[in-house]
Amino acid sequence: MAKKHESSGPKVTRTASSVLRDSGASKTAKSLAGSTLAQAGTRKVSSATTARTAAKALNDGRTSAGTKALAGSVLTQRSGKRK
Repeated sequence: MAKKHESSGPKVTRTASSVLRDSGASKTAKSLAGSTLAQAGTRKVSSATTARTAAKALNDGRTSAGTKALAGSVLTQRSGKRK
């Protein structure tokens, strides 16, 4: 069976682009946006550090909906291997 490779879709890449242009966006949001855009249309996977950042963002009650969407995209694209 072929491995399924996830890629950032157009809606989440637009969100990521918007976050990167927003001077008021948090450092976490910009980090996740950069990772999301770097993985758009490629077979790249999220690093463990980026996946941890995304997980923390999802668990934080103060996180905006846009940042949560980016975090979800990053986590979807992580490697299948977990420690």
